[in-house]
Amino acid sequence: MAEEKQRTVKIMKEKRTVSDEVKANIKHYNKMKKLIKDALKEGPKTIPEIAKATELPAHEATYYVMSMRKYGDVVTGEIDDMDEYFYYHLNQKN
Repeated sequence: MAEEKQRTVKIMKEKRTVSDEVKANIKHYNKMKKLIKDALKEGPKTIPEIAKATELPAHEATYYVMSMRKYGDVVTGEIDDMDEYFYYHLNQKN
């Protein structure tokens, strides 16, 4: 039975391929994720601070931080003194 499952998995891997576009998107996302994680290793930052540290436009920084938040890589912290932006920091559980 175990051999049959292994054979089925092997066949499925051979049949299903990932397009070059999807591979490129994943590679780009992982690069952005690393940039943001490196910036947050210094401590919590707001979106504008993350954008400045990573040299990304604010809308792109927002997109990637929110994606990372969705998947648990980043958590939302306190709001800044001006009540404008939340601080984001790395999830210590990961």
